Amino acid sequence: MTNAKERKTATLPQNVSNARCRNSKYMDGPERSKVPDDKVPWSVEFKDYKPVHFNSPRVLSKPVWADPNIETDKKVVLKFNKVDGKVNRKSHVGDYQVVDRLPLNITGRTGLTGRGLLGKWGPNHAADPVVTRWKHDDKGEQVMDPKTKKPTLQFVSIKRLDTGEWAIPGGMVEAGDSVSATLKKEFGEEALNTMTMDKKQQAEVGKQVKELFKKGNVLYKGYVDDPRNTDNAWMETVAVNYHDHKGTFHKFKLQAGDDAGHVEWVDIDSNLKMYASHSYFVMGAAQVNNAHW
Repeated sequence: MTNAKERKTATLPQNVSNARCRNSKYMDGPERSKVPDDKVPWSVEFKDYKPVHFNSPRVLSKPVWADPNIETDKKVVLKFNKVDGKVNRKSHVGDYQVVDRLPLNITGRTGLTGRGLLGKWGPNHAADPVVTRWKHDDKGEQVMDPKTKKPTLQFVSIKRLDTGEWAIPGGMVEAGDSVSATLKKEFGEEALNTMTMDKKQQAEVGKQVKELFKKGNVLYKGYVDDPRNTDNAWMETVAVNYHDHKGTFHKFKLQAGDDAGHVEWVDIDSNLKMYASHSYFVMGAAQVNNAHW
């Protein structure tokens, strides 16, 4: 669940595109079967559809964050479209179909079955904190875009090690964790590298992050057009904007964690190329703050 102080209604409408997870080579896997735009919905008949199958060896090695392989273990019953113990298998979009014990991607075909690199069958829930501040010049003046005449917003961005793309420093919501707890934890680990700090430093930074994350605007809640998606497993997220009104972030030293190659303040602009649906969330932050896009 989201924090009570965060807005309940998402700013952005559902992004139900399957553009990034279709007609391409799967990450560390095979080439996907081709799926034309008009054949993506399950409601549209596609007799010639022959998706390739792929489960990453890492997922099949049974890490603690992965579901059992229900394709081979018929004794395991997962409760789809429900909260299954500590695992939330409900989709932000609505109920999804389950055929022959396997969930179907809520937006449609991707050209690949199995779980790929994802741990959970069905929705894999993440949380993405979009931390922003106003850009200032050397004189301390707010920077205005010459074309739109609107102030320029900056956000904390990491460069992913797997794809080399800029991304929001978010992560997976672990079983039993809340979205709000994940937002703070992932930001600390990926953008501030809290995992390498001693307990005293972690406590100090944790207090500052808690202050900054007291109130946020929910930008988006739903499906993510992620390159790891498959016909049976997909990413969903809650993206929340935390704007640094008080200059709290001047106290922080940005430092990339293990999952990031680099971290820095990046100007928000419509030409910015980002991982998965992240540019869509950043656009939402610009809209909420009436900033340049």
